[in-house]
Amino acid sequence: MDIILTNREKSALLRRHALHQKYEKAVALYADTDMPLKVIAEKCGVTAGGLRSYLHRYWRELVLHRYQLPADGKQAQEVKIIEAGKQNVHAHAKYKDAIAACDSLEYIDLNVSQIARKFGLDGTSLANFMRIHYSDTLVWREKVRHRLGINDNIHRGARPECMEQYADAVELYRDTDLTLPEVAAQCGVSSSGFSQHLRFYHKDILKQKRQRRRAAQEETKKSYGKITGNGRTYRPSPKTEQKYAGALALYRDTTLTLKEIVRQTGVSAEGFRFYLHKWHKNLVLERSGITGNTDEPINLRRSRVRMKTVAAKYEKAIESLRQHPRPVTRVAAEFGFQPETFRNYLHKHEPELVTKKQKK
Repeated sequence: MDIILTNREKSALLRRHALHQKYEKAVALYADTDMPLKVIAEKCGVTAGGLRSYLHRYWRELVLHRYQLPADGKQAQEVKIIEAGKQNVHAHAKYKDAIAACDSLEYIDLNVSQIARKFGLDGTSLANFMRIHYSDTLVWREKVRHRLGINDNIHRGARPECMEQYADAVELYRDTDLTLPEVAAQCGVSSSGFSQHLRFYHKDILKQKRQRRRAAQEETKKSYGKITGNGRTYRPSPKTEQKYAGALALYRDTTLTLKEIVRQTGVSAEGFRFYLHKWHKNLVLERSGITGNTDEPINLRRSRVRMKTVAAKYEKAIESLRQHPRPVTRVAAEFGFQPETFRNYLHKHEPELVTKKQKK
């Protein structure tokens, strides 16, 4: 039996085929060599971020093998490669010996940079890793070295000027659902620097954010403006809001049809319709005359009561008929309506007017 594909399905298959061809050479190098992903990406002429996403989605088994992560009976897609707030397995293996040395009195006469060089590591990288995952060890070392009189009198921890620089951003990030890049842009600070500041000195805030994201993942229905499982707020992007702002105002404040609105504003009819049904369903229901509990899925074609645009279309004709009773066909002809359609509308939405006319 031949399988008939729709144009959309054909297009999706072609895009996927092109994607696999694009990364074919990079996947082979990733599987057969120990080259770093960044080097493979440069060698194959692709971006490191794109290659990483492709491997995680389509070749997750290779990623698990490279990081030596056991599946433990789970499907490959279910295994977390890097869990938020937890150590990367590869990084832990890289730094574990140096961290053990930092936690030992045997190396107490050496500072962290000296220990890093002893194990062939970068001092800043080791210190940053320990600030995130082993901050207690750093505090302990400073106390012991100070007590033994071998401390180097170098200030460690957050500098006062840094605390002041990021104070507003920290408060805004803690008290709102804005993402980290949005907060950084709003407060005029570096996004990467702010991220590092939070990971070093405000782990409690990051822990709270992770708990909120996990709670959001368990909710079956997303709420407009609320945080989602990926940390973003559930709302359209500012660019999308700006694109449809004019059309939305006309849809909300006038009785123009959707076709007339998109013709005036120059936006795509399909795009604007999708935007309305996804982000402004209440306006769509209002235009259809639907009230009450709208949490359940609604068939608009069957449930609509009185369309706002249709009511506006017949408003003058109905008022004229109410003030000067006469045959429906005559009123329809005067206002340019199809008589039978106008009569059906009256029977459905103005039954009292029809009954009054019949009695006369």
